[in-house]
Amino acid sequence: MHTPLPSSSNNILRTENIDVKKLWDDALVTIELSITPANFKTWFKDTHIISIEDGTVTLGVPSVFVRDWLHDKFQSMILKVLRELTPHVRSIEYAVVQRSDRRHETKQQTVNAALPLEEYYINKSDNLNPKYIFETFVVGPFNALAHAAAKTVTEKPGIAYNPLFIYGKTGHGKTHLIQAVGNQIKRTGKKVFYVTSERFTVDYFNSLQSGTANTFKDKYRQYDVLIMDDVQFLANKEKTQEELFHLFNAMHDNNKQIVFSSDIHPALLSGLEERLQSRFSQGMIVDIPAPDLESREAILRAKAAQNSITLSEEVVEHLAVTIEGNIRELEGALNTIMCQSQLMGRTLNLDEVRIIIKNSTRPRKTLAVSDVVDKVARYFDIDPQSIYEKTRRKEVVKPRQLIMYILREDFQVSYPAIGQKLGGRDHTTVIHSCEKVKNDLKSNSELEEEISQIRMLLK
Repeated sequence: MHTPLPSSSNNILRTENIDVKKLWDDALVTIELSITPANFKTWFKDTHIISIEDGTVTLGVPSVFVRDWLHDKFQSMILKVLRELTPHVRSIEYAVVQRSDRRHETKQQTVNAALPLEEYYINKSDNLNPKYIFETFVVGPFNALAHAAAKTVTEKPGIAYNPLFIYGKTGHGKTHLIQAVGNQIKRTGKKVFYVTSERFTVDYFNSLQSGTANTFKDKYRQYDVLIMDDVQFLANKEKTQEELFHLFNAMHDNNKQIVFSSDIHPALLSGLEERLQSRFSQGMIVDIPAPDLESREAILRAKAAQNSITLSEEVVEHLAVTIEGNIRELEGALNTIMCQSQLMGRTLNLDEVRIIIKNSTRPRKTLAVSDVVDKVARYFDIDPQSIYEKTRRKEVVKPRQLIMYILREDFQVSYPAIGQKLGGRDHTTVIHSCEKVKNDLKSNSELEEEISQIRMLLK
């Protein structure tokens, strides 16, 4: 059952005249840009293509767990990326390459990942990802309005909220939501098309160069629903904006639904024609802000349940408080925890999770304790020196507790060190202050907003 494989250092094989090392290196470049750094480091480290035979790629992976995870979670993306680089690829087999203590000796276990193409490929006729559906979209206070607007559009496409314009920063769930609209309407038999503004621009200029502009116009006018992602990239592209303006009018006049997304409000998009901004504002404009603490906790619980992983409440709370603002970072941290939990064969405790996410989330700028004290004191308009004093004045106690909390949660300063730096206080006092802030955050949205603003000052 086990057959010897060449070592990974000898994987520059040419099967079907393809340099597999170069192919995988090129594929990894695209993959790294498409997922979080934590996901990339966790799942694609020590992978390589062993061979390509009859259109089947044999991909070497370091463990059974990585094999199963790539197969279940990244299969469609890997296939799509490889097929974009070479049309020879039709399916994938994963080989678990286990190195023994003896030099150059390896063993393999393979799993055939040749599945029906329609289950794994994004359909090029509409570019929709079948995984982006309403059923897997976690709704919370931060995105409830956007979700409600999107659902309304699917019930009355072309009539309610046309166009629908959703904006928000990267990682807030815009692409998932607008594609969910497309997938939902697609079920009714209508013709839907999803495209990024960059792809739209490239297609338009290619049509001009090839003399097929009319074909380009006819292609986009045939759809019942057009979904365009990241329209901020149309800035200063005058000819593309003009083409989109005419396309918008043609579709809108025929009650065809249009959905846009952007990282900022259309009124703030510099380099965009006023008449196009006006069209964007005709329907419904809705923001997806950063998820609040409660929503981050709900997202973590939902994602953990979907992946059959157990998280204690204290771990959920710690992750939600520590990783604020970006759903993709939450998912990346959760994936890393899941991997370590599987490898260790048990549920991780809070201390282990702290160590893991410290290395998988974006590093914070290193600040001195005095810098944190000065910025918090300035935020509350008090004398920084009062933080170090033995006073129990109300206007000082709260800022001091927040400083302790931030030093502990954001910078992992030990309780004794915090107490020593802030006027020689006992570490039990610091623990009490941190726990009080953590508990207050569960029911005090104003406090959460204050901490968020302080963190912005510290960046």
